[in-house]
Amino acid sequence: CFPPLEVVIDVCLFTLSGLKDTTAKYRITLFSLTLCCYSVILLVNVALILTIVLDKKLHKPMYIFLCTLCLNSLYGTAAFHPKFLYDLLSNTQVISYSGCLLQVFVIYSYASTDFSILSVMAYDRYVAICRPLEYHAIMTQQRVALLVTFSRIVPMICQTLVVIMSFKLTLCGSHVEKLYCDNWSILLLSCYSTTPNNIVGYCVILFYSFHAVFVMLSYMQLIKFSLKYKDCKKKFLQTCVPHLFSLINLTVALLFDLMYARYGSRSMMQSVKNFLAIQFLIIPPLFNPIVYGLNLTQVRNSFLRLCKHKKQHLVG
Repeated sequence: CFPPLEVVIDVCLFTLSGLKDTTAKYRITLFSLTLCCYSVILLVNVALILTIVLDKKLHKPMYIFLCTLCLNSLYGTAAFHPKFLYDLLSNTQVISYSGCLLQVFVIYSYASTDFSILSVMAYDRYVAICRPLEYHAIMTQQRVALLVTFSRIVPMICQTLVVIMSFKLTLCGSHVEKLYCDNWSILLLSCYSTTPNNIVGYCVILFYSFHAVFVMLSYMQLIKFSLKYKDCKKKFLQTCVPHLFSLINLTVALLFDLMYARYGSRSMMQSVKNFLAIQFLIIPPLFNPIVYGLNLTQVRNSFLRLCKHKKQHLVG
């Protein structure tokens, strides 16, 4: 069944309607809060990255993975916050077709990469706590490099496939009911069936759901092992609790976004819709470096030592 020719449109721009209605009345306040939030995200992530890079004592697998997690946060938030800040000051909220697809790619490759990195970190903690004598033999530099590469490349391949399939769609509209472009919103604008796209999308979601299951199973083993030995229990509480918090945080945030995008009620308040849509772009990037920085003694001490050294250098 083909739509009439006049319905099919050549889309050059997408209109973003997330700021409509009452939300638009508080743009200056939202702009200030968003700018403050993004500034803090940049500050805490860059601070943690520099601490790990500059301190050779932190050049260990766990901290390398943590550094990768923070770099990914900077990558993902850069696709949303600058554009959102610009939209808050603009009378029209539009994005180009290519810009929309790029935003889809970056935002969801960021979310997928976070799951991959958290899975790799869970594997690292499992080896460190349950097989400590074999840790250095297993977590070699080559294996760490391979795991970091895996956590970065595979999500990009998955999202490249999703974006290519979306690019091939014939669209009958250009109105996106969100603050940013997402793949589901583009599928809703398609003139024809999007069954192949939906199948690929659900396969990607299922693939990363297994990541979350893998982490949970790893933690079940870690908890069993930690209860037997007091030293392992202390190590678990110090290094694994923030990691588990990060996983739950990201999973709940993405679950809200995915469930609302597919099954959300149109009668829901726009401000609630917006919050559900953007929380995974705010909460994990903001709290991950803070939680890790405060909880991991070596990171905290290294950061304070670097700050003290910098202060002495400036005074001298």
